[in-house]
Amino acid sequence: MVGKLLKSTAVVSFMTLLSRISGLVRDVVFARYFGADALTDAFFVAFKIPNLLRRQFAEGAFSQAFVPVFTEYKSTKQHEEVKELAADVTGTLGVILFVITVIGVLAAPILVVIFAPGWIDGDKRFPLTVEMLRFTFPYILFISLTALAGGILNTYGKFAVPAFTPVLLNICLIVAAVISSSYFDENIVVLAWGVFAAGLAQILFQLPFVMKLRLVSWPRWGWRKPGVHKIRKLMLPAIFSSSVQQINLLIDYWIASFLIGGSISWLYYADRLVEFPLGVFGIAIATVILPSLSTKFAEADPKRFNHTLDWGLRLSLLIGAPATVGLIMLAGPLLSTIFQYGDFDGEDVHMAQLALIAYSIGLLGFIYVKVLSPGYFARQDTKTPMKIAIKSMVFKIVLTLILVISMMQLSYEAPHMGLALATALSALLQSWLLFRGLVKEGVYKPDPGWVAYLLKVGLACAVMALVLYYGVDNLLNWATWDVYKRAFNVLLWVGIGAAVYLFVLVITGVKIKQLLRHA
Repeated sequence: MVGKLLKSTAVVSFMTLLSRISGLVRDVVFARYFGADALTDAFFVAFKIPNLLRRQFAEGAFSQAFVPVFTEYKSTKQHEEVKELAADVTGTLGVILFVITVIGVLAAPILVVIFAPGWIDGDKRFPLTVEMLRFTFPYILFISLTALAGGILNTYGKFAVPAFTPVLLNICLIVAAVISSSYFDENIVVLAWGVFAAGLAQILFQLPFVMKLRLVSWPRWGWRKPGVHKIRKLMLPAIFSSSVQQINLLIDYWIASFLIGGSISWLYYADRLVEFPLGVFGIAIATVILPSLSTKFAEADPKRFNHTLDWGLRLSLLIGAPATVGLIMLAGPLLSTIFQYGDFDGEDVHMAQLALIAYSIGLLGFIYVKVLSPGYFARQDTKTPMKIAIKSMVFKIVLTLILVISMMQLSYEAPHMGLALATALSALLQSWLLFRGLVKEGVYKPDPGWVAYLLKVGLACAVMALVLYYGVDNLLNWATWDVYKRAFNVLLWVGIGAAVYLFVLVITGVKIKQLLRHA
């Protein structure tokens, strides 16, 4: 079973890696053609609003409620009943999302006021954001149906297709950026058209694979059907618990709209680099263990449930800890190598670097929230994560106000860094509360050897940090190099850091192969 989990995690990680790489290419294209200014701020807000809903409802609350119930049906009921549940959920979800989409398009000005109130008084970004939001908002309809199809495929162990699907979004946006530059005088509204096209492409891509499972039938309204009712009951609390990171980012955008132009873009580019290891490893592990934990819960097998969760936590630390160190120590070189071209200048790199360092402090927290949450959702408990999420969000809001106001009063050059730092610390708090809750409920008991494992990983990370600190040239040198020299040196130091980390793990006795075999 563990070998199967590891194989599935590797598949999802690889596909997610392709998605993240294409996402970085997309962001490089954005930075080259549009830089980081008021216009890019407008697009990122117009894209962030449906993206928030995507993560909050489609890939967050809905998936966390749907997969355990669908897994239960798959394990205990006949194929026709499973097919009926899929039809009921598709029809109900489709109708609700269509209504939400219409409301969102009509209420676009109100939404922009809510998410970027600093742009109300004559700011040119306000009407531009409204215009683009009317193209990007329907994305939530398409991507939610895509998430439904992906949840079905994941339940049947078909992880590769849903993990690859986000690549289509990046391809569409890259094409849109090139078209905008070539034919529309870099009109940024073309990017919004690309978002709409991407949503449609993603659902059409997944549909044939669901059809192969013989689970596609005419959608129907099933609001009161038992399966749909159970999913609805689980979804409401999950809406809060699954989306705290995204809500926190929107709070950052809300406050950043009152700061100097470019603040939102700096936060966006920093967040994109943090999302890279989070998606490739954290979300990949969480995606794979949720159906596995749901099956073990349905089969009343607490021992294997505990072992699967413990494996997920150990693997997350093994990968997440050095990723945190790498992002902090190489923040400037990474940003310079990937984005410092065209309109994205050295000042943009510096400001984004400060945000990236702050976000990176919370990377392990972001990963552990993703990995620990299935420990609740698989048992169809969405209320406890909701309560924990609310606590961490309140903490985040209070800390954000304290940090940003203090930095502004002290005339600090980058108050947006306070936004990123508060988000990171709130993620660490949330992950700790999730962990403590599972232990207190008796659901999870750490397997033997955790203290020694923590010390060895910590030592390896410390040595890696020292090597990178003394080895990497000053950022000013990187800015004078061409793209090939920058890329070579980034890859070189990433490789050196990884080699040092693995070397220390080996000499301290960490059995990496054994950990993977017990996956």
